[in-house]
Amino acid sequence: MAVTIKDVAALAGVSPSTVSRTCKDHPSISRETKEKVRLAMAQLGYEPNIQPGALTGQPPQMISIILPPSSRDVYENAFYLEAIRGISQFCNGREYISTIVTGQDDNEILHAVQTLAKDERMGGFIMLYSKQDDAIVDYLYNEGLLYVIIGKAKQYVNQTIYIDNDNLLAGREATEYLYSLGHRRIAYVGSEYVMFFSAERKAGYQQALKAHGLPLNPDYCIETDRFLLDDHELFRRLLEREDRPTAVVASDDILAVALERVCARYGLSVPDDLSIVSFNNSLFARITSPQLTSIDVNSHQLGIEAASQLINHIENPNLMATKIIVPYSLVIRGSCRRIEADEGG
Repeated sequence: MAVTIKDVAALAGVSPSTVSRTCKDHPSISRETKEKVRLAMAQLGYEPNIQPGALTGQPPQMISIILPPSSRDVYENAFYLEAIRGISQFCNGREYISTIVTGQDDNEILHAVQTLAKDERMGGFIMLYSKQDDAIVDYLYNEGLLYVIIGKAKQYVNQTIYIDNDNLLAGREATEYLYSLGHRRIAYVGSEYVMFFSAERKAGYQQALKAHGLPLNPDYCIETDRFLLDDHELFRRLLEREDRPTAVVASDDILAVALERVCARYGLSVPDDLSIVSFNNSLFARITSPQLTSIDVNSHQLGIEAASQLINHIENPNLMATKIIVPYSLVIRGSCRRIEADEGG
């Protein structure tokens, strides 16, 4: 079996990223650490794949931003645009170049990442999402490449730098707010379960229901792998139930807007017939009528923190992996109303 950069890191007692930077003779690695790593490489017979110009001693100047795989929908989501704005703003201030990696599936993105990883200017990667069993995270980790995740890490947790909100608490707070308004039949609409932020928001929603002795009705939970702006069948079935929910927690403003459209199509009013709390507090939340009550996850700040941590670890490669929680806030607008007990069921 071929010797990997992880084998060298384990023998030398350093991180894989430190081995990678030693191979490039990065000036931020101490002479003592370089000698220790090179001794381990010699003992294991490891031969690094150094690209031309990689031993220039110049600090890396490029950061790649990885979007989740999607043919279209992800590029319409204001969360990613705001996070990218925060990353780019911080990178510009530190004179790092930021690039964007996109693709229709994991394989296309992985190929692009592998190509970028060979560039001598590449300092690290920022992933704008976290999901289960991610082949791209596997590649970055196994190759000793520096990366930061926006979202809670699901793989190599102790070795991964991540920036996140407390989505579990946020999901619970959104549900508690609806409960405080008298709602007892509360549904949840979220992204596909492999996206960890939505899974945590759903878990918080379920915790709130359980805390108040409300039933966990699986028919009240809709999870989809795409934004239902055109296909309204799942929403229609939810809204035509005899025990139709009086309120919904939506894991994204776009899903909430889609739900509003379906309500209008079937003669239901927001908030008179259905109250909605959504997430992200994007432009979508502010241009609807009524405007959406939404949890502001500070996506711009998430981007700034991700870039800050990545550059800090590029320039100080022996730092421990950090985990940062960015605060959120509930922005109350017109999409929710108080109801009486006989309305809430």
